[in-house]
Amino acid sequence: MTNKMNGAEALVAMLKAHDVQHIFGLCGDTSLPFYDAMRSHGSAITHVLTRDERSATYMADAYSRVTGRPGVAEGPSGGGATYILPGLIEASESSYAVLGITTDISVGSYGKYPLTEVDQAALMRPLTKWNTVIVQAAHIPRMLRAAFRAMTTGRAGAAHLGLPYDIQYDPVDPADIWADPKHRSYPAYPQAPEPDAVDAAMEAILSAKSPLIVCGGGVVIAGAMADLARLASRLDIPVATSISGQGALADSHPQSLGVVGSNGGTDETWEAMEGADLVVFMGCRAGSTTTARWEAPKPGARIVHFDNDPMVIGANYRTEVGVVGDLRLSLAALNAALDKRRQGLATFGGAKAVAHLKGRKFAWFEALAKSSQAPIRPERVVATLNRLLPEDATILSDPGTSCPYFSAYYQQPLAGRFFITNRAHGALGYALSASLGAWYGRPSSKTVALMGDGSFGFTCGELETVTRAGANITYIVFSNSNFGWIKASQMADKGARYYNVDFGRVDHAAVAAAYGVKSWRVEDPEKLDSVLKEAIAHDGPTLVDVISQPLEEAAAPVRRWMG
Repeated sequence: MTNKMNGAEALVAMLKAHDVQHIFGLCGDTSLPFYDAMRSHGSAITHVLTRDERSATYMADAYSRVTGRPGVAEGPSGGGATYILPGLIEASESSYAVLGITTDISVGSYGKYPLTEVDQAALMRPLTKWNTVIVQAAHIPRMLRAAFRAMTTGRAGAAHLGLPYDIQYDPVDPADIWADPKHRSYPAYPQAPEPDAVDAAMEAILSAKSPLIVCGGGVVIAGAMADLARLASRLDIPVATSISGQGALADSHPQSLGVVGSNGGTDETWEAMEGADLVVFMGCRAGSTTTARWEAPKPGARIVHFDNDPMVIGANYRTEVGVVGDLRLSLAALNAALDKRRQGLATFGGAKAVAHLKGRKFAWFEALAKSSQAPIRPERVVATLNRLLPEDATILSDPGTSCPYFSAYYQQPLAGRFFITNRAHGALGYALSASLGAWYGRPSSKTVALMGDGSFGFTCGELETVTRAGANITYIVFSNSNFGWIKASQMADKGARYYNVDFGRVDHAAVAAAYGVKSWRVEDPEKLDSVLKEAIAHDGPTLVDVISQPLEEAAAPVRRWMG
């Protein structure tokens, strides 16, 4: 390493020291030194030029979800800083490590009304786990280490680092360029639970008559899937998930019930939630969607809660036992406690109960999925993908039309993060952009992104980015010419008094083709299978525009709409 290094070069060197391999972002005038440093010194890092800073953070978010490594997004000052914020909020609230780097106006011009001035520190402070705007180049290595430490330890989250233009040229001591290798992935430095708390949780579970485990995203983030599978099998306890918790167990696992709650849950899975005398929340905040706005567990049901964030335990329900610690270490400790117990181990008939409930749920689904009705029923799309996709396919969904159907009925063959949706804030336009980050993070997996036509309009410009990358991604657009979730809510809660939720039909296949994406438009249900088969097999980006049944006319697996 030479004795000369400026602030921008130090930033790139620190990212390389943390083994960052991809950066997603958009160029701007305040980023000129940073881009020059990446060109000169960032050969180990692939920079993906996006068409929107929101998209850059969505890509970094999905990259982080599939790799277990911090995702990195960057953008310039002013509008770049405001546009990058939505993705940072989603990552932080969903407990994924994403670093947003925004270059800024020069420190020397603060308060002089320069173009693009905004108080970046104030803007980002309430919505990230860690945040700073650097005011001296010498602080860059220390602040990068602090950002990665914050993102990867405890409950993971987003960090923001602002880098003014002038300090990118100031000198930095190369001797300060180093990183803790533990912070290259997360959870870093996981904390074990208190042994007494684990024992108390075990005793509570064994004393129940009809317990139910409800897993959130924390199980997959912690890599605790194998430990959960062992626990569920040995005690024969049914395991449900939130939408974010999908993949905690493979859907083929005998104890895997599926998603519960108001979005993606069904009447059958809700029976298990209502019938439980003890609910074990694992890496799950017990929020409004999973509990259908806290309708269940019912009063009198006992609560055991495992989480690495002590703030969520007891937040919504009186908790009999709280176990604070990394989910993988906590479940391993619980299994070890059961190994020692030897006597009094109960089994709860979970596999039999799950088979009965899922049998009823999928009988209903399969009847709808066979429909030759036009517009095409979303159930038919899900059933077709269940047959055609490889078992390690990575599926991303916007939170609109596609999300409840896939959460309820898609059968994920493997445990792990293979279904991704932005459930914390639910911004439309996520899946189209995020899919490219998932593809960069897991290029050997077939990537499929699902969205409604409202979502497509938010970020369709990124199809140019996808085409430039040559990414093997298949996009499926559910076209019903309205903002379906809101229209269905107006139907259910406002007596079908529809107002300003419909828009004109767009030929999404033609739009995608203009960007160089191989595309199809499908209106006939009988052609769906062959078109999807061809789209999935194609080596490159593809899009299928499905003229689909509107949500307000459908039997969507939504327990309750807004209201």
